[in-house]
Amino acid sequence: MTEEGFWDKPDEAQNVLKEKKRLENRVSEYEALAEGFEDLGELIEIAEELEEKESVKGIEKTFNELREKLENLKMETLLNGKYDSYDAILSIHAGTGGVDAMDWAEMLERMYLRYCERKGFKTKLLDLQDDTAAGIKSCTIQITGDNAFGYLKSEQGVHRLVRISPFNSMGKRQTSFAAVDVVPDMGDNLTVDINQADLKIDTYRSSGAGGQSVNTTDSAVRITHLPTGIVVTCQNERSQIRNREVAMKILASKLMQIAEQEHKDNLNDLRGDMSMATWGAQIRNYVFQPYTMVKDTRTGAEVTNVESVMDGNIDVFIRAKLSKDASL
Repeated sequence: MTEEGFWDKPDEAQNVLKEKKRLENRVSEYEALAEGFEDLGELIEIAEELEEKESVKGIEKTFNELREKLENLKMETLLNGKYDSYDAILSIHAGTGGVDAMDWAEMLERMYLRYCERKGFKTKLLDLQDDTAAGIKSCTIQITGDNAFGYLKSEQGVHRLVRISPFNSMGKRQTSFAAVDVVPDMGDNLTVDINQADLKIDTYRSSGAGGQSVNTTDSAVRITHLPTGIVVTCQNERSQIRNREVAMKILASKLMQIAEQEHKDNLNDLRGDMSMATWGAQIRNYVFQPYTMVKDTRTGAEVTNVESVMDGNIDVFIRAKLSKDASL
C-alpha cells in the first residue's frame, strides 16, 4: 500500500485492501482465542485453589464457546482455494416432487438465508420465480462476506427431502428434490469473451406476490447460453438494462467455473448440455418422518436435530466436507 502508484488502479487497490482486512481479521481472531484460553486457564487454577464448585458451569460454558470459535477458525484455514475468498452467487431450483419440491426449494432458501445471517453475510435476492401454488420454482441470491464462496461451495448438488406431505390429503410420505448451484461472484473485474451469437436473450414481466411486487414492464431478463444450455435469469433490479448486466455477470461466472473444471482454455470449447450439471446423486438427505435425521452422503456427517439444520446450522456439514477435501 505504501508503494508509489498503488492508488493508480482503484479496482486492484480495493482487492488488496479487502485481502488485508481479511488477513487482519484472521490474526485478530487467533490472538483473541489465545488470550481467551489463557484467561480460562487462570480461572480454572483459581477455582481449584478456592474449591469454588459453583464456578464449574461458567467455566464449561466459556470453554464450549471458545472451542466453537476455534473450530470456526480451523475451518477458515481450510479455505485456501483459488476463489474461496470471493463472494458467492447461490441458486436453488425445485426438482422432482411437484408442489412438494417447490415447497422444499423455499425451505432451502430460508435455510441459507438464516445461515448467512448467522455468519454475518449480506444477501441480495437477484431472482425469484414464485408464481406457483406453494413454494418457489427457483431463486438466485448474491451473498457478500469474507470467504462466502469458500464456505458455501460444498453445498452445490442435489438435496433430498423425505417427509409426510402437507399437500397430500392421504398423508402419504413424499420424497422431493431440489438442486443447489454455487459459483464465485467474480465481480466487475471479470472479463471473458462470450460469443453473443451463442446467447438467446428473452425479456418478460417480473413475477411477484402482487401489487407493487409486480413490474408493469418487461424488465426481467432470461439469458440462455446455447452451446451449454445454461439458463440465467434476473428480475429484481430496477431496469431491464441492469437485470441484463447482472445476468451476464452470473453467466460469465458459471462459464468460467465450468471451463476450469473441464480444463478448457476457451469458453467456445464448452459444448454439451450442462444446464442440469447439478443433478445426479444427492449430496444430502433430510428425513423428517418416520424419524428425524440429516445426513451428508459424501462425508457421513449427520445431525438428528432437523429443526436446527433448517434454521441455518449447517456448519457441521461444511466443516466435514472441507476437512475431507483437505485430507485428499
